[in-house]
Amino acid sequence: MKLREVIDRKVAAWAVYDWANSAFALSIMAVLYPLFLGSYWSAGASGAVVTARLAWITAAANFLVAVMAPILGTIADAGGYRKRFLVIFAVVGAAMTGFLGFVPEGNWPWALGLYVLASFGFYSSTVFYDSLLVDVTKPRYFDFVSALGFALGYLGGAILLAIHVWMITSPATFGLESGTEAIRAAFITVGFWWALFLAPLIKWVPEHKRELVVVGSVLRAAYRELRSTILKVGQYRNVVVFLFAYLLYVAGVFTVISMAVNYGQRLGFSANDLVIALMITNFAGFPATFAFGFIGHRYGPKTGLYIALAVYIAVSSFAVFMTNVAQYYVMAIVVGCVQGAAQGLSRSLYAKLIPSDAPGEFFGFYNLVTKVAHVLGPALVGVATLMSDEPKIVLLVVLPLFVLGGLMLGRVSGGTYREG
Repeated sequence: MKLREVIDRKVAAWAVYDWANSAFALSIMAVLYPLFLGSYWSAGASGAVVTARLAWITAAANFLVAVMAPILGTIADAGGYRKRFLVIFAVVGAAMTGFLGFVPEGNWPWALGLYVLASFGFYSSTVFYDSLLVDVTKPRYFDFVSALGFALGYLGGAILLAIHVWMITSPATFGLESGTEAIRAAFITVGFWWALFLAPLIKWVPEHKRELVVVGSVLRAAYRELRSTILKVGQYRNVVVFLFAYLLYVAGVFTVISMAVNYGQRLGFSANDLVIALMITNFAGFPATFAFGFIGHRYGPKTGLYIALAVYIAVSSFAVFMTNVAQYYVMAIVVGCVQGAAQGLSRSLYAKLIPSDAPGEFFGFYNLVTKVAHVLGPALVGVATLMSDEPKIVLLVVLPLFVLGGLMLGRVSGGTYREG
């Protein structure tokens, strides 16, 4: 595989959107929002209350997308509007993220509401972004190109987070009065970053349209198409088995991502330590995810996924005994090495299993399953916090998800590449 033959302008423009929206996934979702929700917007609330708020609002945002994703995918396919929908939701997400910087202290209801809208924009845009993978490269390069997107996402997210760490630790350098003001400004910069790096995709990523006759209202046609998609998915055994496996293990992956900072807070680690650990995670994720792209291309995506899930099982088991921040750093580095692989190789494996004539439809369903998983993991955490105030219970919840998901993944056959 020669990189010059694979990475052309349209592939680069597609991958750069991961650079754009990963600023939200890292700086906001994984770091700044959990920190600010606990220390600023929910000032005075107990740790368990903050954990429950974060878990349930994350589940709510994903539930909203789960309901809408397949319908949006169907409507977009019907008119060839995948790029247009992506842009609309990306702009909404970026705007709502910027508005979070203006929410005053103690006003957690507004913080939760804007976060739901920002998350909805982020997750909905990925429905159409993922489906465009089949428009920018050949099936045999799906593994590498998908991993390339995640790798750039980790690098871009880490670079912006490094700037945010600089802003928070030295606010005067940026003309800011305090670390709190720096965090508020960080929300605005993420929105700007997201919108700015959306531009290459708009200009250079193509979209192959398909003919879909819509009879009656578009919404009614979308529901008919959703029913048709469910029946169609059921005709592909490998797709069904993979989606069940994916539902389980990605619920664990997402829970680790979204609850890591809250977990560190409840163990008593400082905000600076937590931010630096997450930044290290993403800098480690860039070369590691890139390397897993080569592993997927050479040995198949299932091999890379098995490695990633084995690491998650080991880390979840080890973290139950965590006592100091040095161990938290080690865990962050190790997770950073496999986090992108688990997501990127899942996307490319699915792209190889589905029929090539309905990417929006099938990726709409894929994102439905993704969002159900993203509801499942945080909801399990939310229930666990009602049963126990012990923060390490989170790890006991996610461990079986990795084990069962890995076992079911073994029942998926194929997954090399489909010529085309």
